Parts: sequence; C-alpha cells; structure tokens
Amino acid sequence: MKSRILVVDDEESIREFLEIMLKKEGYEVSCAEDGQVAVDILKKKSFDLVISDMQMPNLSGMDLLKHVKDQYPDVVFMMITAFGTTETAVEAMKIGAYDYITKPFKIDEVRINIANALRSQGLEVENRNLKKELNIEYNFQNLVGNSEPMHRIFELIRRVSLAPTNILITGESGTGKEVIAKAIHYNGPLKDEPFVTVNCGAIPESLMESEMFGHKKGSFTGAIADKAGLFEVADGGTLFLDEVGELPLSIQVKLLRAIQERTIRRVGGTDDSKINVRIMAATNRDLEEMVKEGTFRQDLFYRLNVINIKSPALRERSDDIPALANHFLKKYNKKLSKNIEGISQEAMDVLKKYNYPGNVRELENIIERTVALEAGSSILPESLPPFVNTSGGRKVASSHEIEVTEDGLDLDKVMGQIEKEILIKAIHTAGGVKKKAAKLLNITFRSMRYRVEKYNLGVPGEEDDLEDESA
Repeated sequence: MKSRILVVDDEESIREFLEIMLKKEGYEVSCAEDGQVAVDILKKKSFDLVISDMQMPNLSGMDLLKHVKDQYPDVVFMMITAFGTTETAVEAMKIGAYDYITKPFKIDEVRINIANALRSQGLEVENRNLKKELNIEYNFQNLVGNSEPMHRIFELIRRVSLAPTNILITGESGTGKEVIAKAIHYNGPLKDEPFVTVNCGAIPESLMESEMFGHKKGSFTGAIADKAGLFEVADGGTLFLDEVGELPLSIQVKLLRAIQERTIRRVGGTDDSKINVRIMAATNRDLEEMVKEGTFRQDLFYRLNVINIKSPALRERSDDIPALANHFLKKYNKKLSKNIEGISQEAMDVLKKYNYPGNVRELENIIERTVALEAGSSILPESLPPFVNTSGGRKVASSHEIEVTEDGLDLDKVMGQIEKEILIKAIHTAGGVKKKAAKLLNITFRSMRYRVEKYNLGVPGEEDDLEDESA
C-alpha cells in the first residue's frame, strides 16, 4: 500500500510543490491550508506522516503536533521551519516531532528525510505490535512439552534469563532454538527491550558488515544516507545470531571486537559507538570441530559459549508429540479459520511412529498442511501426508475388517480409502518411484498418475517422475 502523507501549510505554493514532489515519489498525498483543517481531515482519514508548517492561522504547527501525538500516536510528524529558526523546531522534536525540514527546500534532503521518517514509523509500529504478540507468545506456554529433556530446558531458561550472559544454543535444524532464545529474552529483565534476529547464513558476505554495524553516507556505492546497523537497533536488548557457524572469518574478527569492547564502528566511519547488547547465538553445526579445522575463531567461540543450551531433537522427546500436535492444531485452526475438533487416536499413533528428520518444525508443517486440507471435523490417518503414513508401515484394511451395519456404509468412500492405502503402500515399496509402483500394481502409468493426483499423494522431496508419457 502507498504511504499516506498529509501536507499542512498556509502557503499554496509550498503545498503544491510538496504535493507534486511526493506524488512523483509514489506517495498518496492530501493537503490542508491550516492546522484546524488538518484536524478535520485526520478525523476522516488515516495517515502515516504529517508534514506541517510551524506558523499558521487558526491552529499553529506546534498545537497540531500536540494534537497528533495525543490522538494518533502512530503517525509520524515532521515540522517545516524557515531558515534560521531551528531553535523552535528542536523544541518541536522534544515534544514528539520526528524531524524538521527548512525552507528553502533541498529536494534530495527532503526525499531522504521523508523516507527515513516513514521507515521509522513502520518499524516502530511493527516493533510495538511484535512486543505485544511476543510477550504473550514467547512465555513458557510456547515451549510445549512435559518430557525430561524439556524440564531441563525450562529450568535453564529460568536461571539464565535473569543474567545478561552470552548464550550459545545448539541443536539440529527445526528443534526450536530461536523459540528458546525468545523465551529467555521475554522472561527476563530485557523483555521490554528489542529482540533482533540476524540470519548469518542469509546475508551475503559483502553486505554483512554493513548490516551488522551500519554505514556512513557515501561509504560505498548505494550508501545514500547513514544507516544504523543491527547492533545499534538491538542496543539495550538482545541480538540473536542465528546459524552463527555460517559467519565468514572476516566478520568473526569484527564481531569479536564488538563483543569484547562493547563498541561498534560503522562502515566508512571514524568514531566508535558504545553499545549494550546481550548476545545469543544458535547453530546446528559443531563449532568445536570448526575451531579445530580453522573455520571458526576459538576466541569468538569462547565468548559466545559462556552458557550452552542444547535443544533436543524431537526423537529424543517423542512423549511430547501429542502435546505439540494439539498445540499446532489449535494454532492453525485459528490462523486458517478452521474448526477441527481434534486428532483421532489412530492418526496420533501414526504421528508418534514417524521419525521427524526435520524435528518440531516438520511436525508443525505436517499439522499446518493437514489442517489446511482437512474437510472433516477431526484429523484421521488418511488426512496425514502419505510420507508420514508410509513411514509407520500402516496396515491396509481388508474386507473382513469392514462391517456392514443396519445403518449401511458409503461404499465409494470405503473403496476410495482402501485404494489410497494400497497406492501409498506400493509407492513406499517402490522407494517413491511412481513408475515402478504402477508396474507393481499392474496398472498403466497414466492410470497411476490419475490416482496420484486424485488422492494428492505427492511426497515432498522426492523426484517427480510423473511427466506426460505412457508406461
């Protein structure tokens, strides 16, 4: 959506200039000739940014600022002031204005200031909403489980959340390392401060330093303005370095310096800035082995590994599968506006037999997919993805196990279920190769393709051998 900007100035030429310029930049613009008109417009329409002159009839820019901050706290306010009267503009910033621009305007400066103001507004609203959400979501209720490994995790969280010590969380992918980090942050004294995540494996090495430590305007091509790094954004709170084992050695050196000296220097800058950040890091790699190989600095490893928390694999806490499955069912019922009442015991037995190479994240994905596709009131074994069913070696029902009562039965539905089970078993026996499964069942490849599509039997991660040809 286009950002909405309200321009307030009693000089028509100023209003027209800003309206033309801002519309060219892609913003949606409204104008008001004085503060009182602006108040009336704000009652009828929402805005992201108000740009107002200081001196106006009926209602001054300062009075309009106070009104906006009181009634619309999420709206960013910028003041227009004449050259040489910046003292009053600074006073406006103390009340709550984001910034001020001086007349006569420098177009590039105005563009950058407005872009920064809107970016700030977006981050502030997002951060506030996120805090509300996370304060609810990342308490101990979000760490589901009653197994012995989870009890040890809960106890560690209680103990380490109170001290601003660096923490290294290790474990396989999908075990919930970030959830543990957030539980520590939001159950400790830093809960009202920022929690900033850096995916160390997703940022190119050429951009990593700028992202982490920020940069000065003109320090490299494309650096059109000063930019704060993630260390500065997280100042006073927690910086979570996800997949820290992916950091290149060149950045490891700078990270070590920031942790040791509690200072950072922006790219292209000459001054050091003090920072107060708690570091939590996570990895699925063996950092000690990487230290031996020379791909991870030993001194950085010791700095990060003050306290180590090992996130257990789901196969090590299989007793928690029913609680986790029901937790995710409730979550995706709400998210997808569904009303599935529960998971049948037979379906739960299938879930408990599966090995979960993707751990808790995979279980969550399975439940999300099942809830999205389920048309009935509860999750049955046939509702689950085929790769989960086949891994448990489920038995195909025979005609002797099907009872015909006085209430009758839906023959087409029963036959469909049996056909689906036979297809799943054949695909499993054929190692996922559907051409081979078709031969095992003595049906044509075209017939196999039709049935696979009919019952949605695609298995994630397998090679798709259903191209358009005859068997």
